[in-house]
Amino acid sequence: MSIQNPHMTRIEAPHTKVTCLAVSFLLLAVGSLCAQVGRDQPALGAEQAVPNASITSPEGYVIGPDDLINVYVLDVPELSHDYRVSDTGTVTLPVMAKPLTAAGLTLSQFSNLLSRELKAQGLISDPHVTLSVDQSRVLSVSIAGAVKQPQVYPLYTQTTLLDMLSRAGGLADDAGNVAIVRRGDIGLRTSHLATAGHSWGRAEADGSLTVDLKQLLASDDPNLNPDIYPGDRIIVPRAGVVYVVGAVNKPGGFTMAGTSHGITVLQALALAENPTTTAKRNQTVIIRNDPQAPEGHKRIPVDLKGILGGKRPDPALQAEDILFIPDSSGKRAFNRGIESVLQAATGVAIYSTHF
Repeated sequence: MSIQNPHMTRIEAPHTKVTCLAVSFLLLAVGSLCAQVGRDQPALGAEQAVPNASITSPEGYVIGPDDLINVYVLDVPELSHDYRVSDTGTVTLPVMAKPLTAAGLTLSQFSNLLSRELKAQGLISDPHVTLSVDQSRVLSVSIAGAVKQPQVYPLYTQTTLLDMLSRAGGLADDAGNVAIVRRGDIGLRTSHLATAGHSWGRAEADGSLTVDLKQLLASDDPNLNPDIYPGDRIIVPRAGVVYVVGAVNKPGGFTMAGTSHGITVLQALALAENPTTTAKRNQTVIIRNDPQAPEGHKRIPVDLKGILGGKRPDPALQAEDILFIPDSSGKRAFNRGIESVLQAATGVAIYSTHF
């Protein structure tokens, strides 16, 4: 998915004027950010001194696949249209003999190439070409998963994870406890310069971060709020679901909400509005997925009577666990095998609940 860029950067071929104030401001802002970060850190080697040299000038923007480029050829409206860069990096103009390679070229390089081809093919004797980037994956951040408005958002300078979550409407009710930030090219080149003194989360070998959302939302400490750069991708996994079926007043599936660290048997029972009067509490079991088990799941006995009486510890449930409480009239159903319970669990409604 691409994002509409409201700032249209005009870069002409030879014989045309250059009007790129909007993107100049953008690129200078990113360059200033990188420079500021660099001043706050110890001296780096030559290979690290410039985090992303290609974006420090307007002509340094490199066209990529799926970019939407606006081509304006003076006095030739038949060619003046938006063109999408294909997955293979080419742009096809209706009058050209073959597609032109655009990906990997700067705007000015592609403008010059197009001008030369139009002249070489005898289509225009003195072409005046103006290019603009209307849509770009590079200057955007995608947010996927358990947020209220998952999509790709334009981003022209550095911001923070909390700011981007706010733009996405906040967390969905079934959001998990973490957010995963996968770095784009700018983030990979820049973020390592600004990590000193921060505790943003677990960093992976590929430069991505796993951020504890509960800790982040509960604190106003900026050291817990990672920077986000154009080209980054944010993923908020959905929380797991546990199921309570059988002799309870409100059987269903219940979300292990992102503000909690899990859910216990007693909490699950409270959500299911407690066992019925006919519940066989001494036959309660947790059905848990287990690839090593013969049927792909195992049954864990639960002393529900002892838990309710405070004589037994309250065990924690895992995502996709099924808490099954048979009743006095359901013994035959229990004996038919676990498949009936699994089928019942997958057919219940899911209720989002916070702790």
